[in-house]
Amino acid sequence: MTARPLRIAILGLHYSPEPTGNAPYTASLAAGLRRHGHDVRVITAHPHYPEWRVRDGYGEWRRSEMIGGVPVTRLSHYVPTRPSGVRRLLSELSFGARLLVAHWGSPDVVLLVSPALFSSALAGARLRLSRRRPVHAVWVQDLYTLGVVETGQGGGALARFMRAVESSTLRAARGVAVIHDRFRDYVVDELGVEHPRVEVIRNWSHLQPVTDVDRAAVRARLGWGDETVVLHAGNIGVKQGLENVVDAARIADVDDAPVRFVILGDGNRRASVKAAARGIRSVQFIDPLPDGEFEQVLASADVLLVNERPGVAEMSVPSKLTTYFSTGLPVIAATDAGSVTSGEIATSGGGVRVDAGQPQELLDAVLAMRSDPAGRAAYGAAGRQFRETALGADSAIERYAAWLADLAQQGGRAALTVESARRR
Repeated sequence: MTARPLRIAILGLHYSPEPTGNAPYTASLAAGLRRHGHDVRVITAHPHYPEWRVRDGYGEWRRSEMIGGVPVTRLSHYVPTRPSGVRRLLSELSFGARLLVAHWGSPDVVLLVSPALFSSALAGARLRLSRRRPVHAVWVQDLYTLGVVETGQGGGALARFMRAVESSTLRAARGVAVIHDRFRDYVVDELGVEHPRVEVIRNWSHLQPVTDVDRAAVRARLGWGDETVVLHAGNIGVKQGLENVVDAARIADVDDAPVRFVILGDGNRRASVKAAARGIRSVQFIDPLPDGEFEQVLASADVLLVNERPGVAEMSVPSKLTTYFSTGLPVIAATDAGSVTSGEIATSGGGVRVDAGQPQELLDAVLAMRSDPAGRAAYGAAGRQFRETALGADSAIERYAAWLADLAQQGGRAALTVESARRR
């Protein structure tokens, strides 16, 4: 616990019980800061991701609840059923508009979670215009500008506009936390944030290793036999490029290869990917699963997969890797050489990389792992060791607590300086 507990408001579009993206980390951080003695409150939206549909039992204009001892205020906003670029922008802006007029309490520190960038930008504007200016910081989980460029979802004008918004939002904050060294390089070199204001704190593994899985029972229930099961878990969106997995499964059908590709999750590309897989025997889709069952299914696979669209190199660190490394299973990453993801695989030693958008390479890597059980075990053990040494939740949250306390102290000193200047 720090010398003085802080009042901390965390503002972000996603939160528990959403299972993917930044929601699990935001919820884990809020609960962890509360354990450190801080008075934490969260303002968020109703759970809707990755299904892009507000979950049953939610949807009121305003709702208050307690999750893990943390008070959570949920604000209704526009949730598009088909989240195109413009609709997603409107979704973020509608949440940002709700934040502009919502009651935040009287926080010492406000932590904005990006994504969502545009709601964070609106919240930052409110902070800059308010008479009482609490310290505010931004926690960057994905880089918006790079996302537009690398997924091909916007032209040069849109990219320049988003870059300007992203740069101004981050430069206005007292501090910026990023989840990877390469994010820091981009934020400093390309977005103009002063280097001392940027802190690198990695995401952590928010799932505990599962040791009591009846793999045979789980596999029988899901229809898995003695084929090698390759499981991709999480969001099914543009940057995942899962058509590559469908193409690999199609080749497996032609070759009668003993491989099954499993795509577990939801997202705005699920329907189109599933349509592309119609009639292919070697691919299976599983709807999102609740905690507990999800871990059981994950641990019952043979190989875990990260698949990225060609060109996705710098925009994000796949959150699924922190989960994968908890299982003790090997990972295959279909990603560009030199990408952030490829660096994580190389650093961890937890698996192998193949080129993005090359389905034959992906299938060949699966078959190579199938024929090498000792190699699979070694990759899995290395990934779990990396999880234990580099992805611990306690140490990460300890660093966030210290970082926010330091920002609050800086803000207090700055306020005193301003007040002294006024008196003179």
